[in-house]
Parts: sequence; structure tokens; C-alpha cells
Amino acid sequence: MGNVVDVDLRKLRYFVVVAEELHFGRAAERLHITQPVLSRQIRALEHELHAQLFARNKQSTELTEAGRQLLEDARPLLAGAQALQLRVQRAAHGTSTFTVGFMPGVTVTGAVRAFAARHPELGVEVVRTSWENQVQAVHEGLLDVSFVRLPVDHSGLVLRPVFREPRVAVVPAHHRLAGKESIGIADLAAERLLQDPDAVPEWRDLPDRTGGEASGPPPVFRSVEEKLEHVATSGGVVVLPLSTAAYYTHTDVTHVPIDDIGPNEVCLAWSAHRQSPLLREFADIAVAQH
Repeated sequence: MGNVVDVDLRKLRYFVVVAEELHFGRAAERLHITQPVLSRQIRALEHELHAQLFARNKQSTELTEAGRQLLEDARPLLAGAQALQLRVQRAAHGTSTFTVGFMPGVTVTGAVRAFAARHPELGVEVVRTSWENQVQAVHEGLLDVSFVRLPVDHSGLVLRPVFREPRVAVVPAHHRLAGKESIGIADLAAERLLQDPDAVPEWRDLPDRTGGEASGPPPVFRSVEEKLEHVATSGGVVVLPLSTAAYYTHTDVTHVPIDDIGPNEVCLAWSAHRQSPLLREFADIAVAQH
């Protein structure tokens, strides 16, 4: 076994910023240090790792294959370090809390109450999450566990299946498909999908799909409410888990079951670096509740 390198987390943070900017000048401005200092730190990191991380010339800065691998591994490592610091600070201040994240439409009341009854010494808190932060908040230590909706990046996580539920198409109230008992995913081939197509691969991979091709990428929304408002005012459709669609009331949209695509799966996620028995205990309670 070779020597283990003690990687400096500060240099890793510097590397990630340069990798995001692909420009040493802009990265130095973000980090509030001078460009020569940043260049020295990156060269030192490359020396420690015995690998060239960036290919640089006068026109551009690009990641090498080693750099791409480091970027993939560095982000969860830095998030884990931030989470460790947060937990240590909480322990130092005597604040014993257990924080549960949940996506819209997922009911967590029963599991949280049962867990809190077993552990009166803990302050159990709940935090609503979104598609954008449901996993990142776990990596950063802001959540101990989180009810997440697949698909998610599994890297650095333990995932425990909790339940599955049907997916539905949310359409304007006066849409041609509104009121049908159910539809097939091919019925949406001509519609514009107002979400990332990778979230609905069955729609993305339709061979005769025509919806939205000329309109460019879907708009960026910060919440389900914004998506539903856009469906109501501008047309288009979104595909959501049944409980999410039912969670929101909007008189100008309706939802229709899609009978030929798989269900949405809800899992409980926590950091693979955590060993606390409380995590699996909560997971057991959550599964039993559903």
C-alpha cells in the first residue's frame, strides 16, 4: 500500500472554485486572494497528488481527466467536512437535535412523533426541501435524514426505500386530456414538458416526441407552485408524484393518472459517512409507518 496523502481542505476548496470558473483570475476574485497565490496553491495540490489537474494555455483552462475525477470526489468530501464542523459545534453548545427533511407531499408526522417519543432528550425538527436541495442538504449536515424522491445521485448516501406512488400529468383545467380516467405517456408526446426531461425519461425517450422542441429548454422554477402557475397560464405539462399533485390546490389545473410508466419512489437518505444508530432507527420507524 502506498503512502496516504494528507489533502489540505483549503486547497481542495480552491481547486473546486477554479474548476467551476475555468479561469484563474475569476476564481481568485471569488476567493478574495491574488491570482499568483491561487496558482501556487493549485501547483502545490498537483504536486501532492502527483497529477496534473488543469490543462492551461493562453486561451483557456480545462480540467484534465484527473481533474474531473478530483472534482467528482471533492464536493462530497468538502460537504462532509462542513457537516462534521456543524455537528461538533452543536455538540459543543449542548444542542442535541435530529433534523428530518421532506419533499412536498410526503407526510412525516407519524414517523417524527414516534421517534421523538422514543428520544425525549432530542429536539426533533422538520425541514421542507425541494428537488434542488434534497440531497445537498444531507451532504452539508443541515439534515440528519431526508425523505427524497428518486432519481437522485447516490454518491455518498445510504438510501432506504420507504414507499412508491403513481405519477400523474398536471395539465390546464380545460386541456384536451383533462378529465380522462388515465392516459399513456405517448399522449404527452406533443406537449411541452415544463421540467428537466431527465426527471421523466419515459417522455424524453418517446420516439415521436414533438412537444417543445422549438421552444428551447424548459423555464427554471424555484417551486412546484411556480410550475403549476405556468401550467395554468402558459400551457405545457408537468409530471409529478400523485401526493405532490394532490398537495397543492389550484383551480386552473388538474391531474390525470399515467398508467404505463413506473411509480415514483420515496427513499430515506442519510450520509454514508455517518454511523449513528439513530439514523437506522428512524429509517425503521419510517418504513413501518408506510
